[in-house]
Amino acid sequence: MVKKESRSSIRVKKHRRIRNRFSGTPQRPRLAVFRSNSHMYAQVVDDTVGHTLVAASTLEKEIKAELEKTDNVAAAAYLGTVIGKRALEKGITTVVYDRGGFLYHGKIAALADAARAAGLEF
Repeated sequence: MVKKESRSSIRVKKHRRIRNRFSGTPQRPRLAVFRSNSHMYAQVVDDTVGHTLVAASTLEKEIKAELEKTDNVAAAAYLGTVIGKRALEKGITTVVYDRGGFLYHGKIAALADAARAAGLEF
């Protein structure tokens, strides 16, 4: 019998391979994205010291109040603008985009495009 590997374990393997290629520095931190079935999370991380500089998710009250649903492309785009604005307020202009092993499509791409439109460079 052929055993099929689960999609989540495949994603974790991809994410580990991606993380071997780059990491966040104080000059250019990492914009890490995670997507679950019902919410999205984004954070800007400095990997040299292991600190989260800026974070946003669809679980936050003020973000959730603006959204009709928290698991669609529109919610991802709104989260991208929020994380972009918060990063610019902290003085962060350039980041490395970490898609977390997810395909660059749909919600992941919408978040990235909205963060770019908000002023982040990557």
